[in-house]
Amino acid sequence: MKLALIGETLRRREDRRLLLGLGQYLDDLRVPGCLQAVFVRSPYGRARIRGIDTASARRMPGVAAILTGADLAALAGPLRTAPPIKGLHPVAMPPLPIEEVRFAGDPVALVLATDRTAAELAVDAVAVGWEALPAVTSIAAASRPDAPSVDPALGTNLVSQQSFASPGLPEVFARAPRVVTTRFGQQRQTHTPIEPRGCLARWDRGREHLTMITGTQAPHPYRTALAARLGLREAQVTIEAPDIGGAFGQKVALLREELAVAAAARLLHRPVQWRETRQENLVASLHAREEQVLTRAAVREDGTILALSCEIDSDFGAWCFFPANYMARVIAMILPGPYRIARYGYEVRVWLTNKCPSGPMRAPMAIASWVMEGTIDAVAWELRLDPLEVRRRNMLEPGDLPYVTATGERYAAITPRATLEAAVSAIGYDAFRAEQARALADGRLLGLGLCTVVESTTYGSGFYKAAGIPGSGHEAAMVRVEPSGAVIGSCGLMGSGQGYETTLAQALAAGLGAKIEDVAIRLGHTDIAPYGMGSRGSRGATAGGGALYLAGARLKAKALAIAAGILGLNSADSLDLRGGAVWREAAAGWQDTGLSLGDIARLAYLEPLRLPPGQEPGLHLVLAYDPPAMTYSNGTHACVVEIDRETGAPHILRYLLAEDAGTVINPLVVAGQAHGAVAMGLSGALMEHAVYDADGQFLSGSLMDYALARAADLPRFAVIPMDTPNPDTPAGLKGMAEGGVMGAIGAVMNAVNDALAQVGANLAGQPASAPRIWQALRQAGAA
Repeated sequence: MKLALIGETLRRREDRRLLLGLGQYLDDLRVPGCLQAVFVRSPYGRARIRGIDTASARRMPGVAAILTGADLAALAGPLRTAPPIKGLHPVAMPPLPIEEVRFAGDPVALVLATDRTAAELAVDAVAVGWEALPAVTSIAAASRPDAPSVDPALGTNLVSQQSFASPGLPEVFARAPRVVTTRFGQQRQTHTPIEPRGCLARWDRGREHLTMITGTQAPHPYRTALAARLGLREAQVTIEAPDIGGAFGQKVALLREELAVAAAARLLHRPVQWRETRQENLVASLHAREEQVLTRAAVREDGTILALSCEIDSDFGAWCFFPANYMARVIAMILPGPYRIARYGYEVRVWLTNKCPSGPMRAPMAIASWVMEGTIDAVAWELRLDPLEVRRRNMLEPGDLPYVTATGERYAAITPRATLEAAVSAIGYDAFRAEQARALADGRLLGLGLCTVVESTTYGSGFYKAAGIPGSGHEAAMVRVEPSGAVIGSCGLMGSGQGYETTLAQALAAGLGAKIEDVAIRLGHTDIAPYGMGSRGSRGATAGGGALYLAGARLKAKALAIAAGILGLNSADSLDLRGGAVWREAAAGWQDTGLSLGDIARLAYLEPLRLPPGQEPGLHLVLAYDPPAMTYSNGTHACVVEIDRETGAPHILRYLLAEDAGTVINPLVVAGQAHGAVAMGLSGALMEHAVYDADGQFLSGSLMDYALARAADLPRFAVIPMDTPNPDTPAGLKGMAEGGVMGAIGAVMNAVNDALAQVGANLAGQPASAPRIWQALRQAGAA
């Protein structure tokens, strides 16, 4: 039977209040007597703190307090990141630096005042005695034997190193007819959500209870971290998330500013609010993506890949809010993507530098698909073969599934060959190659890039165990039906623009058999939702939606058992709940019994003596769901570009995506996620660049310097849905919100290099901006 409401295009419930300006963001909150927080930050990439003189600033009008790193160390514990992973060094950081700052923007003191202007003036009056030190601002500098240690406690800048190799890998390379070596570089980027970070902390002295209002993607893990570092029990901390204006991974972890604000509110017994500026967000929030990759492919003359190896060097910045190996190792683990590569090896090195710390950004493994697909293109060009032919020769076929990769990842319900063929057919591959040749004869450079993505989603507990990382991938759902028939559902996710209030309501309504109008979703409040792992890794639909769907289905079974008793039936086998009404299967078909979910709920709560034997009063439950270790979706992106030979400017002429996202809860929301992800990938690959100079000064500290794609910079996106259910998840869900970033990066970079290859040029690193492309053309003598 069709799952009612799953697959229906419903308008997003959130949009009415947001479009009318009725949303409640952090900046909309006003609390009487609230202090405003502003941080004193380092102007140096690396410096020793010789002293902090706050006397003059403390005497300024409106200033309530100034807390330094030493003050906060007495109020909150350090963060120690030390999962038991071979090759990963344990690291620790104080609430704020006390002896030495590690990057420009590092916070060293917190000023609290009655209004923001007073706080900002006092920040300027805080006198810090700085002793500037040489900064380490690149992987090359960090890896030098005489390089200064970013973390003096380590004595090395190599914070993590892991390797893997299939048995017999060196012998395959030694015997291979050809070995193709390719280099890739992805530049440092940052998340730039529309709403920067912020928080509002209130300490109830009588109840000894902290309420923290902040835009976090993972309310329960955030609460666990905050309580632990403040020495509180989790029952003493409540996290409330208001509407969030974008996050993209930047709002997962508890960062130092929020910890300092919470500690200040507890110390002063006054509410404290902090609002990050755009410059602070660009300079000192979290960065991501900076990696250098080298691949070596052992191949036959026909393009068959016999073995693949890669070396990944990642710049993790100055501090470790996350295990330093996490993002880079995931890249290495999934890099072979949709191809049959029996022999594989990797070496992953993660370096500390005097830059803003790194963290997860939408698709933290974003470079993986470009590296694999760029390697395929390099093999084709080296052997003078058609890139599509090499893809077809090496790609997994339906008969290969289930397929276990060399790193142990299990692919089952994926369709990469189908999406590849759909994409090349829709783009008109053969006709394009003919057009490309004609254009070159006229002096024009056209390029076509293909990128097939296998997107890792969900990250169940089995993944963390296999990776040796403590943690869980489960999600929990709470569902209750009120006496009126109103349905309230909640889980541990928190939305930041994904449309959860709509899609999660659809999943719950489908599982329960309720009317969508009766279902309300409550997110982002740790006192309401059961403990869950939050929004990250494209887990919203599979983990959150799956938990709510299963919880609804389980509650539906109880509701139907009660309905059977009301109807005088021995069992509920012939009953179903659809659209909030109880139906009974008869010889003539399904018939409405006249009972509603509200009727059942009223009896369950208000007339418990009429319940069938063994049924407890009420209609509510909490359910936890641990999804498979890894779920995968897939898609193929195709991009056509033209490069202006005089300026190097790339122009995207066509862009399409053939995607298998599994069972789709809401096609409108899925299309929006695909468009947004592709836009983010293209913006990052073509424009964005967080630049540092040799002294550790950040040169991209405003949106005049950090370029983001505007609507006019992006093409129209054609999305070809080719969705097939996953048999291992509730309702066949897969997840899909990050693959668009991965595919966009690979497709546009491959398209640029396909155009450049015609004149002997190549761009091995991003961004593919006009000056960098022009320089590549110039070096090839083709500008």
